[in-house]
Amino acid sequence: MKRFMLATVAMTALLAPAAASAQDARLEARAILPADATFPAPFPGVPNTDPAPAPGAAQPVGGFSALLDAGNGSYWAMPDNGFGNKTNSRSFILRLYKVRPNWRTEWSGRGTVNIQSAITLSDPDEKVPFPIVNETTPERILTGGDFDIESVRQLPDGTFYFGEEFGPFLLHVDAQGKVLDAPIAIPRIGGQPRVQSPDNPYLFGRTPNLGGSSGFEAMALSHDGKFLYPILENAVTGDDPLIRRVYEFDVKERRYTGRTWNYRMTQPGLFVSDAVAIGRDQLIVTERDNNQGEAAAWKKAFVIDVPDRRPNLAKREIVDLLNIRDRDGISLFGARPGDFGLGNPFEFPYVTVEAVLPLSNNELLFVNDTNFGSTGRNSALPDYSDFIVLKVPGIRN
Repeated sequence: MKRFMLATVAMTALLAPAAASAQDARLEARAILPADATFPAPFPGVPNTDPAPAPGAAQPVGGFSALLDAGNGSYWAMPDNGFGNKTNSRSFILRLYKVRPNWRTEWSGRGTVNIQSAITLSDPDEKVPFPIVNETTPERILTGGDFDIESVRQLPDGTFYFGEEFGPFLLHVDAQGKVLDAPIAIPRIGGQPRVQSPDNPYLFGRTPNLGGSSGFEAMALSHDGKFLYPILENAVTGDDPLIRRVYEFDVKERRYTGRTWNYRMTQPGLFVSDAVAIGRDQLIVTERDNNQGEAAAWKKAFVIDVPDRRPNLAKREIVDLLNIRDRDGISLFGARPGDFGLGNPFEFPYVTVEAVLPLSNNELLFVNDTNFGSTGRNSALPDYSDFIVLKVPGIRN
């Protein structure tokens, strides 16, 4: 992605007519992780409880808010803060899970997902300057009572940056999950007030100017690995309600550059749910509504060109996740009574579609966040983690 020459670039989204490829997205593979999947942990994750170490304990895995390529057919899949908010997620460990799907295709495959390992986030060097849930323990394992991680990118040096929502902050950890720096808040830019959510530990009685669960839901890493582009999920108080602020962060200097621009939502009531670089000068950005099942109306992905020195960007729809071709019947494998949106067309009707990863050959990998009880696929059953690979002709136009 090219750097911007202007201090602030207005990213007015000129919504072009839907490209043919938006109607041609085809389901190529699918794999499912059950809603009740767990993984070993030093203490169990239970809503509304504090950490209680116990032999043989396990954490619920839940759904995923971000995906990274881990190589050899495996992926890093990241749950968010857990059970929904800061108060009830104090025992939910912040982790990256290494998962390997056994894809169901038109030819064969079990359609299952194996959890291979996990990276647990921790702060043994006490880089976090405010009290955390496991403040007095040697390991200082981080939980959903400390941060609400929603996006993640891995740098060429193997370290990870997480975008989170309580601050909102950027959180930098090494390849083993150990915090390397104090959480990085959004600075004052251009004389604007500092952006803070209701859960910000430095609020000190001030009025927040960002709603809860509205922080860095999406974050792209530039193609050259030099810059992060975290995007707020919702509008800052006083902004146009359709505007989502985008920031530039220099990973070498470990600071915000002061460059910002705006991403304009297609219509009111939508949220930015993920962003990822594709090629040198483009991003894929996903948008979602807050509905599920038959009520779901907007789960889409767009390509945005990021040209140098241009004040406006053309936004081109590439995927409608509620209208996916499945002429081979891949989605029908293992169907349950009451399941919604299977067959041709196939639908991805989950309330929080929050992760997209470009693969090779014009393929995109998506997965949903289950929210520990969302019922987008079946009104009588909690959602599973639904991994899908789509063939999307013409992603790069």
